[in-house]
Amino acid sequence: MPKRSEPSRLAVGAATLVGVVALWYVLTQATHIIPSVYFATPAEVLQAAKQITIQGYADGRLHEHFLHSCWLVLMGFAVAVTTGVPLGMLMGWSHRAEALINPVFLLLRPIPPLAWIPLAIVWLGLGDAAKVLVIWFAAFVPAVINSYAGVRSIEPYLIEAARSLGVRRAMLVREVLIIRDERARGAHPARVHRVELCGPARVPRHLGAGLGDGPGTTSVPATAVVGRSEVRGVDA
Repeated sequence: MPKRSEPSRLAVGAATLVGVVALWYVLTQATHIIPSVYFATPAEVLQAAKQITIQGYADGRLHEHFLHSCWLVLMGFAVAVTTGVPLGMLMGWSHRAEALINPVFLLLRPIPPLAWIPLAIVWLGLGDAAKVLVIWFAAFVPAVINSYAGVRSIEPYLIEAARSLGVRRAMLVREVLIIRDERARGAHPARVHRVELCGPARVPRHLGAGLGDGPGTTSVPATAVVGRSEVRGVDA
């Protein structure tokens, strides 16, 4: 069966979008089958978009809220990388570290990131710190799992060869663990490794994810419940 060309796919997508908007207009604004109290009309949405873009909302315009939310995501992601990647590599390298850390990690891992919102408010208040905490946890667990899987996927003969050549531990970590771990995780840029850390069989499986659609960014809209009186950011 011939593959559909890219322009054809774009045309179908655009036609679908136009049809949905037309149906929305007919049902809400033209015929009032759906009252505007239940579903806003296109005119009301455009008016609200104009207001938040030009006049602003909560002492900030739309682009300011957007930039602030991006800053919160980057901060949470940076903290998750600086804490989760070394921890995952340590667990993958040392069986003792895995035996020590893994039980606690397995207790925290099943908790949904959004379940931390009440604790984040209690611990850090209604400011940006609580939002960063939720985003951090959403990205922390995948960072640990990916790093653990990357280290465990390194060929054993590379480590044995480095040790037999008298390579120092710092160089072994830098040249073998970090580089090979990065290559193992970068072999499929659109995928990450998911590893069951418990049980005798540790078989890597693939699960689609990424920074753009990963748990860190998907947790941002939910953090709007943290500090509704805040000036800017994900509250908008």
